Amino acid sequence: MCPQLQSKIPVAVLGATGMVGQRFIELLHDHPWFKLAGLAASDHHGGRPYAEAARWRIPDSEMPASVASLPVVACRPEALPDVKIVFSALPGDIAGDIELAFARAGVAVFSNAKNHRMGADVPLLIPEVNADHASAIIQQRKQRGWSGSIITNANCCATPLVMALKPLQKAFGLSKVLVTTMQAISGAGYPGLPAYDILDNVIPYIATEEEKLEIETRKMLGAWQEGQGFVDAPIVVSAHCNRVPTREGHLECVSIALEKDASPEEVIATWENYVPESQQLKLPSAPEHALIYRHEVDRPQTLRDRDAGDGMSVTLGRLRSCSILTHKFVVLGHNTIRGAAGGSVLNAELCVEKGLI
Repeated sequence: MCPQLQSKIPVAVLGATGMVGQRFIELLHDHPWFKLAGLAASDHHGGRPYAEAARWRIPDSEMPASVASLPVVACRPEALPDVKIVFSALPGDIAGDIELAFARAGVAVFSNAKNHRMGADVPLLIPEVNADHASAIIQQRKQRGWSGSIITNANCCATPLVMALKPLQKAFGLSKVLVTTMQAISGAGYPGLPAYDILDNVIPYIATEEEKLEIETRKMLGAWQEGQGFVDAPIVVSAHCNRVPTREGHLECVSIALEKDASPEEVIATWENYVPESQQLKLPSAPEHALIYRHEVDRPQTLRDRDAGDGMSVTLGRLRSCSILTHKFVVLGHNTIRGAAGGSVLNAELCVEKGLI
């Protein structure tokens, strides 16, 4: 247990019946720092036990026995009075106001939703990329006059991208990024897309996804300046986003322009030797290796590599010279673990370790 904790922190999941909500439950039910004390979803569940309210849909796992009898309550602070942290898997059309209500009630909200990501005082946090941005919580509380907080994690395809870019930005400087994504159907939630639309097909459009990928990347690779706010990184980012018929795992083809010359060997060594703060702190959800480089000519592959590091590692491969920019490579991340529930849990661990929660 974290040295500063005397007992586990009570936490709850908002949107507990959905796919990302179930990932949260899978990760939290036996967590060393957090006690899963509440589950919340839409009002119509009316306090029914979770086993009655939800059909478990996580592949290769069973509903944890410890949560089966927990009642599913409404997504309101008064329904979860003893909870210190909530993990939000709520859809964007309802998440904004609900998350604000919990933060005003003194609860730390770790959100997967898009609503607050670009807030001027809201950290868009990935511990391996911008752990220092967590300090924005202090200014957020002062400015808004609340004791709670809102901390967001990134879009599920922005997460593996910026994890791959951060060590290169730090070592060589970075000016341009071109990324083409091949995103799994689970990114659309459950039930996702009709089978008739996605089987034997690639859909070259995901609403607002390209815009989010471009602006979130610049915020996360930028700086937090106390008293001033976030300053975007001076990087040009262009994105193409596609939905493909894979179940989980977002694969991305990336071309970059570095500001300093670097050989392929130097780039790979930078990835392989990268030990960010979350790994130095040995946070419970931090994988041993944040980045894994595969030297095989045909890796990473979605089916074979998405579960690396229990779904929390990002896998890279196929680095070679780019005739238009500097280098090009392939990167893969697990969208519902690393890019969603697991990322939020890791964010909460970081904030606890830093004494912000």
